[in-house]
Amino acid sequence: MDTEQSPPHRSFADARSLAPVVREVFGTDRRITAVDRLRGGTKKGVYRVVLDDATSAVVYLWSPDEDYWSGLLPDGHDDPADPFSHASGLDLLEGATRRLAAVGARAPRLLFTDRGRGLHPAELAVAEDVRGGTLESLLDRDPAAGHRALAALAAVLRRMHAHRAPAFGRVAWLDSGGAPSGDGCERAYRDRALVNLATAVAHDPRAAAAESDLAAKLHALYAGVEPRAGLGVVHGELGPEHVLIGPDGEPVLIDVEGLLYADPEIEHCWTRMRFGPHYAALRDPGLDPRRVAFYRYAMHLDLVGGPLRIAAGDFPDRQWMLETADHHLRQALAYRA
Repeated sequence: MDTEQSPPHRSFADARSLAPVVREVFGTDRRITAVDRLRGGTKKGVYRVVLDDATSAVVYLWSPDEDYWSGLLPDGHDDPADPFSHASGLDLLEGATRRLAAVGARAPRLLFTDRGRGLHPAELAVAEDVRGGTLESLLDRDPAAGHRALAALAAVLRRMHAHRAPAFGRVAWLDSGGAPSGDGCERAYRDRALVNLATAVAHDPRAAAAESDLAAKLHALYAGVEPRAGLGVVHGELGPEHVLIGPDGEPVLIDVEGLLYADPEIEHCWTRMRFGPHYAALRDPGLDPRRVAFYRYAMHLDLVGGPLRIAAGDFPDRQWMLETADHHLRQALAYRA
């Protein structure tokens, strides 16, 4: 991943501020030789810390300076019972990592966690540095190895989706004994899509002009989905950039805080979009086509509203967010199930 510089009014970590963490985790006879803030995240800081013996680790930091959504979210965004609350924080990372391990999937191993803010003014976790690169880059540089990793990822997803979940909701919350929100998976995604449609209408005249048609299409697709039991473990935003290659060639999932108990069709709508021509290796012939049609459309609306909200802040690649919103609005306007 690329590295990222701090905007003028944000304070990012550096070797000096992370030195107490390194001493706590690795001892006093090691020193930091390089710290790189890895590019791409919007909710937490992700830093590769290289030590003087050439070993490295990844440090996750959760603080307002690291979160580009700060000030852009509605009241209640931190309600842990809400499956769509802000997917950020150490509790979510720990809970998701445990559940993935239990179902036979893998995230980076956590080496150390700290909520006390005594070592650094933020919640933090230190994790193994998985140095095999992303599945995205592997598919580009070595297609044969990439397709072996895709086959392994397909097996991981089957194990995740086969797990029978207690209810719809955030994995970390439900696994810790939290009560489910009571909403069904389909209804929750419909309601979130309506919120994101309202954001689109407020920011884009094309969405405002087509608001009634866009909403009617969403309601019609929702009406075609029949209730069913059986939810699995779903990453929710899984693309080839969210899969690292472990030391034995195994897929290692990252950005897992949003892990949900939800319909597997949600996963496949996202992977179909993000993996493009490589999706065939992940395809599941047992999916419900009506659910797929509904979630694909809801996802287009979500990827208009969400990017437009974060583009209103100081996210460094604002133009990319606006282009993402434009692409998905055009997809929603032209959508045919």
